[in-house]
Amino acid sequence: MIFAKPLPFISEFIEQLNQGLQENLPKRKLSRAQRWWLSFCLMGIVLSGRVCWAEFERIGLGGYGLAALSWMFRHSKLPWSLLLHVSMTIILRHYGISEGELAGDDTEKKRAKLTKRIDKAHQMFDKKTGGYINGQEVVILYLITAKISLPVGFEFYQANPELVKWRKEDEALKKPGVNKSERPPKPARNPNYPTKVALLLNLLEQFKYYHPNIQIKAIVGDALYGSDWFMKRAAKIFAGVQVISQLQKSQVIQYRNREMPVAEYFAKYPGVEMTIRIRGVEVQVVLGGARLYVKAHGQKRFVVALKYEGQEDYRYLVASDMSWRAVDLASAYTLRWLIEVFFEDWKLHEGWGRFALQYDEEGSSRSLALSLLSDYALLLHPDQSARIKDNLPAYTVGSLKRTSQMDALVDVIRGVVDADDPHQKLNEIIAVAQKLFPLRNSAKHMSGRDLGRLEPTPSLKYRAPACMA
Repeated sequence: MIFAKPLPFISEFIEQLNQGLQENLPKRKLSRAQRWWLSFCLMGIVLSGRVCWAEFERIGLGGYGLAALSWMFRHSKLPWSLLLHVSMTIILRHYGISEGELAGDDTEKKRAKLTKRIDKAHQMFDKKTGGYINGQEVVILYLITAKISLPVGFEFYQANPELVKWRKEDEALKKPGVNKSERPPKPARNPNYPTKVALLLNLLEQFKYYHPNIQIKAIVGDALYGSDWFMKRAAKIFAGVQVISQLQKSQVIQYRNREMPVAEYFAKYPGVEMTIRIRGVEVQVVLGGARLYVKAHGQKRFVVALKYEGQEDYRYLVASDMSWRAVDLASAYTLRWLIEVFFEDWKLHEGWGRFALQYDEEGSSRSLALSLLSDYALLLHPDQSARIKDNLPAYTVGSLKRTSQMDALVDVIRGVVDADDPHQKLNEIIAVAQKLFPLRNSAKHMSGRDLGRLEPTPSLKYRAPACMA
């Protein structure tokens, strides 16, 4: 797919972004070169699904060279820290959004086994294979509203090497039965390697700072964010907002002065079958709830047991605000699934998950920011905007991407047809395309290379019977 210039909705988005930056910092407006570079990059991501300068140069028909694209990425004085927050403000204002729910989660991107310059790449557990892979992990904060959902912050996670080493040694000593007192103590927490929980709290504080007028109804996260430490601090950031997470089935609760795992409690007091609305669809579930003392939290929490039709095991939700109904807690928590849908779309269509190999810290963070900006731009696509404002189901990222590809191709064709000399214009495009899309030699075939001598040597045949004896 090729394009001659950025599509109007991308150019308009960058102009709005420039105006938004001037409202916040009058002296930090984008230059013409910066606006063109951002437009070109977002157009390249939308059409190619990658963050790759060589690919942008090819599909942009040489309108921006590879070296120039890379130089702007590294050296242009763009206000990277503000680009995302100003873009969010533009979208929230465009759709008249004043409230929503925040969901936090983390995702990973597999990298090569040996990475010397990919920022914060480390060994991590692979949920699919049960083994370990090398890659990057990103904590994402996601805003869910009645109209749209969008990512509103990210932080890269880096595992503490000393803690990783200690865990391996500790596990190795556990197997032969070495007592805990004889094993090395756990190293102290290093502030240079914040946990995923700490990173999510930082993202919540950033969102509150930049978007104080957005009313947050609830904050949701999976079992990783189910600690008392996280729930109290998250609720405090937004003045007592509801925080919902998950408990492990072995989590100890106290009921009538007796301690038991939460799974045992709901085995004795199971939920009831009912129909609830989950993400706008009525679903048959088994739901139970009780206000129980959670030992690890040191206080009472609202604990909800939820089981979908056909499932055998409950999942256990925990909420900080006990004034909500169990059915409302279940509905609010299940909205967290939308961030999983975003991860799939983002990795498949919006660049960073497919091909983003820029080096060092600025390479990773800036390429990810560009990827998220492309997601914001698609939310302002005229077809998407009209659809959402008419309260109709939004279009998928994949279909918007294909529509943009068609529009870009039509734009190139229209440029040829409208030229004073269409044949000359077409020949110019063909000449550029032939230069940018050269045929390359394959390493898979032996054509043009020496295959080597693959036959017996007559003078050595007499040795064969002797060897067989």
